[in-house]
Amino acid sequence: MNPQLVYLAQTETTAGFLSQNVDALIQTKNRPSGKSFLMSVDSLKTLRTFTRVPTLHKNCVRRSKKTTFAYPCGLAIRVVKEEAHLEFLRKLKWSYSTSSNPSGKGFDEAFAKEKADVIVFTCKGFFEDKPSMIYRLGRVKKKRLR
Repeated sequence: MNPQLVYLAQTETTAGFLSQNVDALIQTKNRPSGKSFLMSVDSLKTLRTFTRVPTLHKNCVRRSKKTTFAYPCGLAIRVVKEEAHLEFLRKLKWSYSTSSNPSGKGFDEAFAKEKADVIVFTCKGFFEDKPSMIYRLGRVKKKRLR
């Protein structure tokens, strides 16, 4: 698998564009370059290569499902646990992730298929679901952002 390509895949929550190349994702979505992307990782071991989880929040991060955490280092990372998405993600270890819709608009399957370099089909097809919860983690406090 080429980490520079933009993949269209069904994630835990919505159909999304996945890539390790931020510039390709920005161009694909026509997104302002100042906005950051969340990262999806395949395991807690991979998470530790990017950031340190504050001690008080380790159990919460380990047990969470469909939840993204914004860490003090400035990264927003979700550990994927859903098996279908995890099967794809294990090949890359990690990727930047964003919804597969035009910036600021709703899901459009035709747009998503046109813009992706590679389409990863599953038996479920592509759908948009409730977005992941996002929490900002501090050394002591945890604040819900979405």
